[in-house]
Amino acid sequence: MGRIAGRFSRYEPRLRAGRLVLGLLSDLPRKNCWTIAEWAGEASPHGMQHLLSRAVWDADAVRDDVREYVVEHLHDEAAVLVVDETGDVKEGTHTVGVQRQYTGTAGRIENSQVAVHLVYAGMRGHAAVDRELYIPRSRTCDPDRCRAAGLGEDTVFATKPELARTMIERFLDAGHHVGRVTGDEVYGGSPRLRTALEERGIGYVLAVACSAEMHTSAGKFRADALAWKVPKRAWQKLSAGRGAKGQRFCDWAVIDLAEPAPGRHQLLIRRNRSTGELAYYRCHSTTPTLLPTLVTVTGSRWRVEETFQTEKGLAGLDEHQVRRYPSWARWVTLAMLAHAFLAVVRADEHAHRPTPDDLIPLSCNEICRLFITLVVQPARDAAHRLAWSDCRRRHQARSRTSHYRRQAASQT
Repeated sequence: MGRIAGRFSRYEPRLRAGRLVLGLLSDLPRKNCWTIAEWAGEASPHGMQHLLSRAVWDADAVRDDVREYVVEHLHDEAAVLVVDETGDVKEGTHTVGVQRQYTGTAGRIENSQVAVHLVYAGMRGHAAVDRELYIPRSRTCDPDRCRAAGLGEDTVFATKPELARTMIERFLDAGHHVGRVTGDEVYGGSPRLRTALEERGIGYVLAVACSAEMHTSAGKFRADALAWKVPKRAWQKLSAGRGAKGQRFCDWAVIDLAEPAPGRHQLLIRRNRSTGELAYYRCHSTTPTLLPTLVTVTGSRWRVEETFQTEKGLAGLDEHQVRRYPSWARWVTLAMLAHAFLAVVRADEHAHRPTPDDLIPLSCNEICRLFITLVVQPARDAAHRLAWSDCRRRHQARSRTSHYRRQAASQT
């Protein structure tokens, strides 16, 4: 919290931001301004709501501080940037960015809010370093809705690959170096994103659809057609990294492409050893790259799923109850900071305190549990709980009265 202290012009919001971050790491079953304020010992939720909506501080500057904190402590010369989106199912239509759209969280089209995240993944650990909210075209075409959601009237529509490009360029412009970027088909299917990475001298391993067309010395072919031309001896059994059930072994093959752009272009093919299912990746590198390196980069893509799981399960990333963009950006940024703290502590523990053979290494879950149990002492006295009970019931009474009035007015 000391790293971001300078981003607050007053002492009160700086102190409250610390309480909010601790609340995000707490064992509360639900995390929002009401529950965290009660847990932190405040008299009402108004202070937390003010912090997210009206207090003077720069969430983007804090985001930059989170990025510097992560890169400093998790630095790895072979680190990979992973881009991916995550969705939060929401009710209603007034929350910024919400519409019926596909979200991988639910696995179907739902009324949801989708954000693109950039994750720094290295050998020491992984954590999110940037975020951008996806604003559907239906919202950007309506200046009134943009204004109501806290967005500028000049907000223009940006696709998810364009948001990913913005975040990657922001990372590079900050003076950081990374060798490769990886992502799923949403990003691998974007020629503009691939061209932007090539112009910056950044390699990539991006998933593409089976129908993606590739240029080879023998002509243009679909990715799945090229896979059938791979001889049996060209497949290699390699691990993409350790998973929850051990090493993730698959069969891999690589085909050189004849792209006009500079650098080395290849098609990487993964075959599931059990089902035979194939996956395809378009690869680019500025120097010759061995197949095991490409496989390792591909395996880094699963780190983003671990990051989302930890951010949502431990840091309340998806539990916000805010409607406007400034409040969303502040909540998500502080959730990123909370998760980054856990990732850094985990990396330091693994580096400086070897784990005995009869124990598994400390996980973010266990570090969070120990930190809250041993370090943080939240207020839990009876008078405090009773006061909050009155506060909740008073708020519910006002809401009920307001609802009845609107209902009566609509019937006259």
